[in-house]
Amino acid sequence: MFRPSWIEIDRAAIAHNVTEIKRRIPQELMAVVKANAYGHGAVEVANIALDNGATMLGVALLEEAIELREAGITAPILVMEAQFPEQAGVAAAHNVILSVFSADWLEEAKRYLNDRPLTVHVKVDTGMGRLGLRTRDELDALLAAADGHFVIDGIYTHFATADEPDSELYFDQQERFAQLMEGLYSRFRYIHTSNSAGAIRMAGEDVPYNLVRVGIAIYGLYPSAEMASSYSFLRPAFTLKSKLMQVKRLEAGQTISYGATYTTAGDEWIGTVPVGYADGWIRKASGFHVDVDGVRCPIVGRVCMDRFMIKLPHEFPVGTIITLIGGPVAIDELAAHLQTINYEVVCQLTSRLPRHYV
Repeated sequence: MFRPSWIEIDRAAIAHNVTEIKRRIPQELMAVVKANAYGHGAVEVANIALDNGATMLGVALLEEAIELREAGITAPILVMEAQFPEQAGVAAAHNVILSVFSADWLEEAKRYLNDRPLTVHVKVDTGMGRLGLRTRDELDALLAAADGHFVIDGIYTHFATADEPDSELYFDQQERFAQLMEGLYSRFRYIHTSNSAGAIRMAGEDVPYNLVRVGIAIYGLYPSAEMASSYSFLRPAFTLKSKLMQVKRLEAGQTISYGATYTTAGDEWIGTVPVGYADGWIRKASGFHVDVDGVRCPIVGRVCMDRFMIKLPHEFPVGTIITLIGGPVAIDELAAHLQTINYEVVCQLTSRLPRHYV
């Protein structure tokens, strides 16, 4: 590794999280590893999850599913994003499950299957407003259009507000799904509605669903602040580190970075850290802080493409390790500073930052 900036992924933490979630739920567990496992590394996380109780994997893109297959992973993989019908043959060739939501899609996809059946899960829109069929008539038409070309193995929906304890929409969506499914439960091998938040909320309920999709929680992160107490057993797996590249003492009145938005008030020690917005450490991180040998140090001036500067309380040696995320620097605190959520923080950190598994 030439560049002194990297991400550490704690394998044991992911294993712990999967094991503890599986211990709390009666259903099978789908580990969601889309977006390169939320920035944690799809192949590594998939193998850890499968070794610790997950039985299925969830991704967003067909390319993500093929990456897992080419890495030797044979577990069932569901692609949750829509695909065009012409991708049906590619999915079938790789034994990948696609999400479908219209009879017309099935009719068109038959042209591309080359006598190899395609396994699908039906996606239902109960209030998210994204992908999915909405009525029983649409579902009946889809089931009627399925013939020997398709194995309809599952059906699912997605809750928009499962991470909000008092949301009426959460219960409305459950009711809409139950009404649509009336008389059809035995038609599907897998029925799933719950994401990370919903999995724990519904763990003690007697519901006719046998699979849950868990993403953010297997990485040790909370679905929302409101869910923190329900997920107190989680262990964060993600740490972002770098090293001081230069340390210099500047006198009063010196400006820092583009736009000269920061001016030293007196003699100050300034350190340069080689991480920037090209790595996904965006300019809005200006004004946040990082940890230097147990000391909280503010980011001063604007974050640059490849580096940013921090104000040090005293001189530190070049090469001193900086913690940007993890340990004393909570990812949810950073997300609040960036006015976003922890999901976006880990997903936006780019492949320029190598992942090391510890």
